[in-house]
Amino acid sequence: MDRYTIRRSALALVFASAMASVAMAQNATPAAAPNAGGTGAPQVACGGDLSTFLAGVKAEAIAAGADAAAADKTLAGAQIDPKVLSMDRGQGVFRQTFLEFSQRTVSQARLDIGRQKMKQYADVFAKAEQDYGVPPGVITAFWAMETDFGAVQGNFNTRNALVTLAHDCRRPDFFRPRLIALIELVQRGDVDPATTTGAWAGEIGQTQMLPPDIIAYGTDGDGDGHVNLKTSAPDVILTTARFIQHLGFQRGQPWLQEVTVPDNLPWEKSGIGGTLTAGDWFQLGVKPRDGNTNFGSLPAALILPQGRKGPAFLTYPNYNAYLGWNQSFIYTTSAAYFATRFAGAPTYSKGTPEAGLNDGDMKALQTKLVARGYDVGKIDGILGSGTRVAVQKEQFRLGLPADGWATQSLLNAL
Repeated sequence: MDRYTIRRSALALVFASAMASVAMAQNATPAAAPNAGGTGAPQVACGGDLSTFLAGVKAEAIAAGADAAAADKTLAGAQIDPKVLSMDRGQGVFRQTFLEFSQRTVSQARLDIGRQKMKQYADVFAKAEQDYGVPPGVITAFWAMETDFGAVQGNFNTRNALVTLAHDCRRPDFFRPRLIALIELVQRGDVDPATTTGAWAGEIGQTQMLPPDIIAYGTDGDGDGHVNLKTSAPDVILTTARFIQHLGFQRGQPWLQEVTVPDNLPWEKSGIGGTLTAGDWFQLGVKPRDGNTNFGSLPAALILPQGRKGPAFLTYPNYNAYLGWNQSFIYTTSAAYFATRFAGAPTYSKGTPEAGLNDGDMKALQTKLVARGYDVGKIDGILGSGTRVAVQKEQFRLGLPADGWATQSLLNAL
């Protein structure tokens, strides 16, 4: 998964990815980040001699207000980590269906631990909801999915990971500011550059926050004067709540609601980005499993992760906060469903979805869609958002139920 397009992902998936061997020459000719947009914006220096590169980072950090001693402390002993480059080059492709991924991640064990955490830190969760409007279950679902409540935070030295990715010339414009933000965290005394570890792309702590986000939204929940997302659950809970609020989460509003659907819906109106309200869907025969129709005036999209015969959900505006956390449709929907379970919802109805396409057939379908003028992104065998939109349009054109789920019958019809 590309963690620059997909902002965050479960660490279990990261560690399951195969690691490819990548060599790096540290003494290459200095380079600059590609200016893909052609806008004439300043290019970010990268590559070349590591000592020279680090001196440039230090100068930039000091110019931005950092203390020289903090910059020296952060960058002293910094090294290029070839394993970070391997992870960056060899990110695994996400191929699981919603049923596969959600059933694996939303486990009974995680639900039990999450409920224990919500009880143990009830006062902190209450403060999080009071101050930021984010319910306990929403925070707890991310806490579970990102690191199993802190059990799997990553063992990459954060300073070296960010130095490696900022020095590398693939995306220095993304990582160099995050390295400079790390210097500020060191200056605050919140991070020890020699010992702090996390994910390979620089995320830190039990909900995997990047340094600029920690600076902007970090909240001291235990009153020790620091934000420690590695070991302090109160800090984790309040910081995560504050960040989710920043992503647009609205107090008192739902995010996801399981529904049952009739056989004769205008399926072409389903999918993220629709223009109907929940009330419109109710009038069309969509029924909430929990019977709650109190939010009928809110915009709502009907999402069908595995087509009209599989699980069905209405998503409300708060679902967009999940997309802000992670743009993966499967991860996002699983996290939102997880949060509804903590809020008391039952297990979803699996339904009887039609079989999807295997990797080869999905690539063949994407190739056909591209030939018809659709932009599906990379032909990778993944039913991503671009492919779903194209599938839905072709289903509608062919007179098939336009539910966005790619099947053999659609491939044959094209």
